Amino acid sequence: MPLYSYKAVNTQGEIEHGQSHASNQQAMLEQLQQKGWIPLEIHKQGEQKFLGIRFSDAAIKLSDKDILVFTDELATLLSSGLPLDRSLRILMDLTQDNKILNRIIGQVLHDVKSGASLADALERQPGLFGRFYLNMIRAGETGGDLAEVLKRLAVYLEQNQALKNSVATALIYPAILLIMSLSSLFVMLTFVVPQFSEMFESAGKALPLPTQIVVALADFLQRWWGALLFFLVAMGVYFRQQWTDPEQKKIWDARFLKWPLLGEILVQKEMANLSRTLGTLLGNGVSMLKALSIVRETVSNSAVADTLDTALLHLKQGKSLSAALAESAFFPQLAVQMIRMGEESGRLDEMLLRLADNYDKHLRTAIERMLALLEPALIIILGLLC
Repeated sequence: MPLYSYKAVNTQGEIEHGQSHASNQQAMLEQLQQKGWIPLEIHKQGEQKFLGIRFSDAAIKLSDKDILVFTDELATLLSSGLPLDRSLRILMDLTQDNKILNRIIGQVLHDVKSGASLADALERQPGLFGRFYLNMIRAGETGGDLAEVLKRLAVYLEQNQALKNSVATALIYPAILLIMSLSSLFVMLTFVVPQFSEMFESAGKALPLPTQIVVALADFLQRWWGALLFFLVAMGVYFRQQWTDPEQKKIWDARFLKWPLLGEILVQKEMANLSRTLGTLLGNGVSMLKALSIVRETVSNSAVADTLDTALLHLKQGKSLSAALAESAFFPQLAVQMIRMGEESGRLDEMLLRLADNYDKHLRTAIERMLALLEPALIIILGLLC
């Protein structure tokens, strides 16, 4: 019987890591669910890895776009008055070109017809739908307003996707500029400069210092390009190991937050994600403690995640969210003050969503400012080198 490793949330809301034998992945999932745990990750031991990357033919992934399409279209069908099973059947017909999504919808439909709720049926697809998504669906089913919750969820996913796309689009030009410039510099140093260096040597005249540096750099690349390549690969492996080690990642994440400009962008990105997720959960009736526990899992920066762990402890001791976050060095005063205003007015969920929109705008402005500085800097540096 194969051995599986798992990551799950126990009944106290704490993260559990462990290993257990099961006949297959579905059986492992059922083992965890029988304990009342919420599975987050399940992996079969013995899967091949290279440089810390897991390879598995059995891995099934849904893109953010697939999940958005599923959520949006299901919300539309349910809003028109169709029952859940009929809506899922129509979705299967609409997604025949997307084999993975079509198969998953078919499995969800089978579970729903067998008596499972939509949240439970989606939860049986391990690793595809996160805790935030599942708890939103569960809150909608409990409140009897699943269609409206799916609409809000679709808006949330669309806003997150729009933010990711705007960041990626903004970084395309400087990335292309950097790659093309470094490629041109490499070709010049390895093929062009060596031909001129022979001409300079035959002339017998002393070369200016900048020319000597360029010739020496070209000679170094010709002689030691293999060592340089090995060094770059070794550095890549080293940093990957650093980022896969939880303690080391925490140190690097804290350092990144303190960097000028980059740190500002990272804080604003985390605040936009955190505020929108927490506000959406609270607006759909999820308790503060449970919502903050879910939000903690969506945060990518481990230093910010540790801050949320501390905030959870303070909340359990009776403190307000704003008071708990005010003690952190990472949370801006603007966010703390707006959260306090939301708590005092009894409209915390609305204030958090407004805060998320505010940080979305700040994030786009900060990225534009960084690119405005990066592009001329790259041109000047590479122009001097060339």
